[in-house]
Amino acid sequence: MDNWRNGILGVVVGDALGCPVQFKSREEVRKNEVTDMRGHGTFDLPKGSWTDDSSLTLATLDAILEDGNITVSHVARNFLLWLQNGKYTPYGYAYDIGNGCYDGIMAYKATGWPMSGGTSVDNNGNGSLMRIMPACIYCATQVKDTDMAISLVQDVSKITHAHMRAQIACGIYYFIVNEIINDKDFLDDAIQTGIHKAFAYYIGEKELSYYIRIENISKFKETPESEIRSSGYVVDSLEASIWCLINTSSYKDAVLKAVNLGGDTDTIGAITGGLAGLYYGFAPIIDTKTGIPYEWVKALQNSKWIYDLCTEADRRFGAM
Repeated sequence: MDNWRNGILGVVVGDALGCPVQFKSREEVRKNEVTDMRGHGTFDLPKGSWTDDSSLTLATLDAILEDGNITVSHVARNFLLWLQNGKYTPYGYAYDIGNGCYDGIMAYKATGWPMSGGTSVDNNGNGSLMRIMPACIYCATQVKDTDMAISLVQDVSKITHAHMRAQIACGIYYFIVNEIINDKDFLDDAIQTGIHKAFAYYIGEKELSYYIRIENISKFKETPESEIRSSGYVVDSLEASIWCLINTSSYKDAVLKAVNLGGDTDTIGAITGGLAGLYYGFAPIIDTKTGIPYEWVKALQNSKWIYDLCTEADRRFGAM
């Protein structure tokens, strides 16, 4: 199976597509919609540049590869290498650094405790959801016990985002990833089943109420775009990503719909792209009409390194 390649490339390509229009309003983006990989824009970077979403995703993947499991302290250490030394970046320096991620990593540096993310209600940005894919794939393919899987996913979230609302977002994402990998049916069915299992798992947790709009995706699918918020708030980001996925039928259409919402485009592109890539696959191997376009992967900065890292993960963790 190529779950690692499909999921991780899905994240990075979605991130890179959204990078040039990050922080632009929906109205601004609509004047020059994203239709292909392009450069410059917000950070004035070359085509195929990716941001903190991908850097922290790759940092997590590298720690899992080195240890053969999820060791939260190693993941946190890699995050610090990203922030201070520019490791896991396209150009040797960290940029587009979210406040929640910065504060959590610096708290880890000061205390040595890896799960130092903020617990305040104000610390519910999308900074852990955007890079949770490697933990989700590992748990879906290597961890049989649901409680252990959720504990690991939430611990990885807590490096930077320890409020329960952000942890639940990562948990919901895990349940969807698990359904796509282990019971690969229609995407809408996988998403709905994953959400149902997540709601059953978190029943009684008051923070779950913030995700009520996605409980029934058939109803949520009909939500008008004007009611979809594409901000950096974790609830908005998860909602926007799911809405894009259930209203499209290919990787390309899903991520383009995501980044053209404006706002936190790189992260919503990454969150959407991870699930879309996992489901639709990589175009040269699967289906050129629905999978991740080869030309987009080729356009990524350091694309060979990323591809090789994913290939190694598939080789090592390809089966339970």
